[in-house]
Amino acid sequence: MSTFEVKETFYLDGKPFQIISGSIHYFRIVPEYWRDRLEKLKSLGMNTVETYIPWNMHEPEKGKYVFDGMCNVVEFVKIAEELGLYVILRPSPYICAEWEFGGLPGWLLKEDGMRLRVSDPAFLGHVQDYYNVLLPVLKPLQITEGGNVILMQIENEYGYFGNDRRYLEQMRDMLRAGGITVPLITSDEPKDESMEGGSVEGALPTGNFGSNTRERFEIMKKHVKGGPLMGAEFWVGWFDHWGNGGHMTGNLEQSAADLDEMLKTGHVNVYMFIGGTNFGFMNGSNYYDALTPDVTSYDYDAILTEAGDLTRKYEVYREIIGKYAPLPRVEFSTPITKKAYGTIRENGCVGLFEALGDIAEPVESVCTQSMERLGQYYGYILYVSGIQNERKLEKIRLRRANDRAGIFLGNQRLLTLYDRELQEEHKISAEAGPGDELRILVENMGRVNFGPGMEEQRKGIDGSVQINGHMHHNWQQYCLPLDNLEKLDFGRGYTEGLPGFHRFELMVEEKGDTFLEPEGWGKGCIFVNGFNIGRFWEIGPQKRLYVPAPLLKLGKNEIIIFETEGKSTGEISFRDQPDIG
Repeated sequence: MSTFEVKETFYLDGKPFQIISGSIHYFRIVPEYWRDRLEKLKSLGMNTVETYIPWNMHEPEKGKYVFDGMCNVVEFVKIAEELGLYVILRPSPYICAEWEFGGLPGWLLKEDGMRLRVSDPAFLGHVQDYYNVLLPVLKPLQITEGGNVILMQIENEYGYFGNDRRYLEQMRDMLRAGGITVPLITSDEPKDESMEGGSVEGALPTGNFGSNTRERFEIMKKHVKGGPLMGAEFWVGWFDHWGNGGHMTGNLEQSAADLDEMLKTGHVNVYMFIGGTNFGFMNGSNYYDALTPDVTSYDYDAILTEAGDLTRKYEVYREIIGKYAPLPRVEFSTPITKKAYGTIRENGCVGLFEALGDIAEPVESVCTQSMERLGQYYGYILYVSGIQNERKLEKIRLRRANDRAGIFLGNQRLLTLYDRELQEEHKISAEAGPGDELRILVENMGRVNFGPGMEEQRKGIDGSVQINGHMHHNWQQYCLPLDNLEKLDFGRGYTEGLPGFHRFELMVEEKGDTFLEPEGWGKGCIFVNGFNIGRFWEIGPQKRLYVPAPLLKLGKNEIIIFETEGKSTGEISFRDQPDIG
């Protein structure tokens, strides 16, 4: 067995060891490409790979655990071991990572009074249940057990969030009681208040930052108490949110100088080596003055592009790392090509309202209920109610609603409301005819992944609907996670200008990575052979969605677009290059 120790520096089997690591999130990359990304990391001169472990992927429903496919963390670690790489795991229940709800499962919000990331028995009870399953999976991977995992993290940037010391102690003790014997770390912004609030005895404090290495390390010296200095997240880029005006990029010259300084005096984990993709509905959001949901691409201006291509940053960083570590010759073993399959026309469409009975069962209740209370955590939810005594609709208001709502009277779109607009009363002018129904389609745009707003992330309508100043009751609620689109009947018809499903067939003779461009479409999400490749929105900055070749089949491929704004062109294109603004 090997040993890994924390003294004035890190020691591997009794010898000083400099950690040169890069972040790869296995859950943002199709498994067929894990080896390719890890080979490219090793070729850069890095000796370690770091990854978060997202609780919401591994326990999508309470008591239902997933460790295969894109969740096969053991396989990811084993591939790294085959390549001679060490691993840092971050199994904290909270990961941030611009990931849906910061990695916390949405089902936590089913419970009234749930307090997150504190020593609340209800929250910690769920964490313990999760760790009872997760930690036995991780335990054999440790270097102390013959594996290649050298460090694990207790919590993530807790000093930003709170200062419940008891909570950090309990998180530490859970890991130790679960058989985790490798050294533990915390990671926080290098400011005295943050590092004091996020540190706990028995774990090495590390820093998360993107510039000014020398100044940051000077602050950290007071907190590591003679231990090694490590940038656990050296931010080399940034993430995009919808409507931010263009793809975020970093300053290469500055970050290269900061990397050099870090390797002179300490240890580094570059965040991100490759960002990957927020497939499905798993993008996170931030909330400061307004809701800012992240785009599908997590390119992050990282060392590799979202699709795994080498960048100028790769060349510059490799030269710097070569000053401190050997640069191995690595043969990239995974053949990867890019294809432009051209433009195809849709071969069928069906309206959401027409198809509703095929893909959802109504749940009746007097008052509207949130997604979480109905056992749904991602996607869309539709509320339907007959008009009773309100013949002329003049005002409407949704209470405790998130995140974006399309409001319809029959087939007439009345309003589209987003973020804080949902909490305000709006004037409308509509006459209800016999049999008209009020329909409210609400989209979960991605739960906030950072800050105190996380406890206010129930999606759908958790309060009520007011019409003309009074509450409107008696609703049918249709949960739409869109995980059963094989049930769609495209013969049921489609009404122009309303939400609907659009089907395409792509014939493939040779598989390659490609980028799907829905130019002229409004907003929605796209499925390739049943796999949700993510959201699109005409406001950008992302204009094309990445489709890795392993998602395609030789021959016929089915593409289904769910579009909510009634804006479609009947065609889509496949390009061989991304367009992320």
